[in-house]
Amino acid sequence: MRKNVNDPSVRRFFEGLLTLENIEECYAFFNDICTPNEILSIAQRFQVGEMLLDQNTYQTISKATGASTTTISRVNRLLNDDQEGIEMIHERIK
Repeated sequence: MRKNVNDPSVRRFFEGLLTLENIEECYAFFNDICTPNEILSIAQRFQVGEMLLDQNTYQTISKATGASTTTISRVNRLLNDDQEGIEMIHERIK
């Protein structure tokens, strides 16, 4: 079961994200708040999610992203919940 992140501090964080105006601002913000490995991990999970939505196999995804089958399986499980966040962004940036 996923932890509930509906919390005032999370809301404030998301409000801050919505003020970012371009890629350069995203880099500046995330480089301040995350380690390089955290940024790369989040980006990898998003890439895995997009590849799953595009019906790629675990083997193809693992080879392309370097993600473990455990990570791919975890992202796949999250894609099957009711949140649909990855799907929403995937469709918007196509």
